[in-house]
Amino acid sequence: MNRNMIIVTGGAGFIGSCIVAALERAGKGDIAVIDYLGTDEKWKNIAKRELAACVHPDDTDAFLERHRERISAIIHMGAISSTTETDADLIARTNFTLSLKLWDFCAAAGIPFIYASSAATYGDGSLGFDDTDTQEHLNALRPLNCYGWSKAVFDRKVARERDEFRPVPPQYAGLKFFNVYGPNEYHKGTMKSVIAHIFPIARQNEEVKLFKSYHPDYKDGWQLRDFVWVGDIADVVLWLLDHPRVSGLFNVGSGEARSFYDLAASTFAALGLEPKIGYKEMPESLRPKYQYYTKANLTKLRSVGYDKPMTRLEDGVRQYVQNFLNTEDPYM
Repeated sequence: MNRNMIIVTGGAGFIGSCIVAALERAGKGDIAVIDYLGTDEKWKNIAKRELAACVHPDDTDAFLERHRERISAIIHMGAISSTTETDADLIARTNFTLSLKLWDFCAAAGIPFIYASSAATYGDGSLGFDDTDTQEHLNALRPLNCYGWSKAVFDRKVARERDEFRPVPPQYAGLKFFNVYGPNEYHKGTMKSVIAHIFPIARQNEEVKLFKSYHPDYKDGWQLRDFVWVGDIADVVLWLLDHPRVSGLFNVGSGEARSFYDLAASTFAALGLEPKIGYKEMPESLRPKYQYYTKANLTKLRSVGYDKPMTRLEDGVRQYVQNFLNTEDPYM
């Protein structure tokens, strides 16, 4: 039996569904999505796709065993991604235990495993944003929330498995995503990108409010983030599938630190409007855990051969606003 089926966990979610769309465009074979669809409109993220299967997460084990000889790779995007989730047992079960199970499956079946890590593993950024995957470096990182911890602990587990010569998948890649934006995030509520939050206000030509700064080195609205277009994420995943000898832990961002002011101004510009930007108090609960600066170091990703330019913020925001948000059909 030919291995012609790619599994995408979290395939109906934001990043996962955009990867599914890219896989379909690239003709990568049959695609099976494992995800919760729930009772909202998350299903619309995959409504345009031709799927081999849409599997409820409770049926994951049975589905994998039934199709073991057909599966060519697992792309693991499924996770609880809310940085404010406080149910640590739920996060550990979903983000760590499931990842281990899929890792073991890929190692035993001899197929690639590409998974979502996160820039949240870097904590406050005081140790920099270096995607070195030595155990010593990974053990030194101190995430600021349970979500970041769940990603960090799996990164450490992968490093131990590798260093102790235990069975590993023939290709494995952990992708440390920075601040991803783009279509199909509409179901994420408060965890949507700032663009998605401010777009309806900007379209009405009204003032949008950004968080004030509580750090003396940063002006209000000039906190810096590495904002990365979701299409660049999908391109990296496709490249990895085409380069099966590449394994490791990699930052995936734009490689630039840009301000929230730049982001908001770009949203207005994409609508042909002059920016109207004000400021609001940040919730006190967020202030101790707030990151004022992130910037992906892409040296390692470039060193293994990925040479496609990352999308500039202004170009990505324009695509998102004009091709999706400001249309009658905003889905990828």
